[in-house]
Amino acid sequence: MQNNISKPKEKEQFVHSVFESIAPKYDLMNDILSFRRHKAWRKFTMQRMSMRPGDTAIDLCCGTCDWTVSMAKESGSGKIVGLDFSESMLDVGRKKISEQQLEDQITLVQGNAMSLPFDDNTFDYATIGFGLRNVPDLHQVLREMKRVVKPGGKVVCLELSKPTWQPFKGIYYFYFQKILPMLGKLLAKRYEQYKWLPESLIQFPGREQLAQIFRETGLTDVQAYPLTGGIAALHIGTKEI
Repeated sequence: MQNNISKPKEKEQFVHSVFESIAPKYDLMNDILSFRRHKAWRKFTMQRMSMRPGDTAIDLCCGTCDWTVSMAKESGSGKIVGLDFSESMLDVGRKKISEQQLEDQITLVQGNAMSLPFDDNTFDYATIGFGLRNVPDLHQVLREMKRVVKPGGKVVCLELSKPTWQPFKGIYYFYFQKILPMLGKLLAKRYEQYKWLPESLIQFPGREQLAQIFRETGLTDVQAYPLTGGIAALHIGTKEI
């Protein structure tokens, strides 16, 4: 599989096919992937973001829109945009938004995180949850996120990461590389797609390396938090005023 997705365009097409196919089971598999911790991670992230009433945000790679909905509720009145390249994922998200009666506050856009269809200095926050490791060029995505937030705005990334201490590290990688794809096959009838998820983490930067990339992008006051023994990490950077 690695040979088939070595080029950015091939990676983009492959990842698109992965998420189009797993959309109906994505939330269930997210529970399994994160040991049911993703909701706690998102709650911690929202606390660190400190959104105020009326704040606006764009949620890149919004998937089935759990984080998009959380920000809309926290903001109360601010406009929230959810952007994803998978229409199937957005379809699941639309149902959640309708159930929560947030259609007037949330706008969903099928688009590319590498080239956002929004003007500079538009949003108070730009967020990406469990999507940065799947994009063809994470540096370009971070540049775009920085571009569309206002001066003083926040760029926020919640993503799987790499635990550093044993024996937890060994146990985690065994689960992630051996058990998870089999669970994907059993529960979502998708083996290759869930084999891709651990492979996508291999080349992804560790927590400190990603924090440095945030700084190189021009973001300031960069904060990096390890979550659940380092299997996930939260990064927050600020656009200079």
